[in-house]
Amino acid sequence: MSLYVAKGSPDLDISCTELESLLFEALGKLGERRHVLAVPPDLTRRESRAGELTRYAYDYYGSRLEAVLPALGTHAAMSPSQLTLMFGNMPFELFRVHHWRVDAETLGEVPATFVREQSEGKLNYSWPVQVNRLIRRGGFDLVLSLGQVVPHEISGMANYNKNILIGTGGRESINRSHYLGAVYGMERIMGRAENPVRCVLNYASDHFLREIPIVYALTVVGGSLSGNTRLRGLFIGDDVECFHRAAELSVAVNLEMLDRPIRKAVVYLDPQEYKSTWLGNKAVYRTRMALADGANLIILAPGVKEFGEDPGIDGLIRKYGYRGTARTLASVEANRDLANDLSAAAHLIHGSSEGRFSITWCPAHLSSEEVEGVGFAYGDLRTMLARYDPAKLQPGKNAVDGEEIFFIANPGLGLWAYRGRF
Repeated sequence: MSLYVAKGSPDLDISCTELESLLFEALGKLGERRHVLAVPPDLTRRESRAGELTRYAYDYYGSRLEAVLPALGTHAAMSPSQLTLMFGNMPFELFRVHHWRVDAETLGEVPATFVREQSEGKLNYSWPVQVNRLIRRGGFDLVLSLGQVVPHEISGMANYNKNILIGTGGRESINRSHYLGAVYGMERIMGRAENPVRCVLNYASDHFLREIPIVYALTVVGGSLSGNTRLRGLFIGDDVECFHRAAELSVAVNLEMLDRPIRKAVVYLDPQEYKSTWLGNKAVYRTRMALADGANLIILAPGVKEFGEDPGIDGLIRKYGYRGTARTLASVEANRDLANDLSAAAHLIHGSSEGRFSITWCPAHLSSEEVEGVGFAYGDLRTMLARYDPAKLQPGKNAVDGEEIFFIANPGLGLWAYRGRF
């Protein structure tokens, strides 16, 4: 087990040139590799710098980098324009699409006894260890897993083995991991490297991924409060130490700890990245521990046009709505369709305020009837943009016509909490 590169601090600013040099340094330590697969995140992690790292890996290996498999999880496939936006001028024929419902194979399972222990007795199922068939059967002598470590609502901290086991996972592994995190409680998980979901993933890695030559290149990107992102760290290795180093730095640069709770928050969702509430509810996940009881969360969503990333999940969200934990758990017990798609059930829990604060969605392409039908309040986007202009607001506290608001330009870059709640 090796740590090839470990460079990072809250004040560091790694340039593009240095990023390339550090990656090349690490790849040189691996020795000759002839058949390489890169597994980066998709456009929802555009700020991760994984697009650049993938391009640098292609520059290093040339034709030996034989495929790129974006770790889509349940997200929609990337379009050619999105691929270019994130990865630059790499050949489109290199890219493969992970179809999460059909493309995964099962390598083994984490026992139900272990899952039950991690869930504090709330769940009684095993966890299938599933990855895209290409990872195991593609004949690769290097699987280069790339991405950002940042607070996350399902796994506590994003990336490391999550990128492989959930990002290229199958229907049951994604469903059951999401549901485990939701039932355990995302406010007990977010921003914590060790938690029940991560313990299940680590068990799977230790028992079933050892024969796959995976090397992780993990970034830490800061600047969520200032609005200007900076690469604060790069950690490259093949074991959990790489992740722990990155997670420690991420807590230092991505967690915004506030002295008092927010009464009104305004969150902007970049239309190039956020097309659905499935993705856009990061505005809810990442701010909930900073919001006061009775607070108002306003989500400006000029690109959002749907609830789910595919028709099946979209239909479940429309049917059951964001109604809180108790009602969602009851719906799972009573309805086969929701019980068969536990990742959707988990998302409904994550996207609810549990009645503690109000959520006003302002999408460009969903009607008030649609938004209110899933349990949110509706706001007219044009009116809200005129009042809360993202181009004029500064990240953090602002005064708008005598009203204090807290503005967040990209919820995917951090986690906000106030002291006493985290």
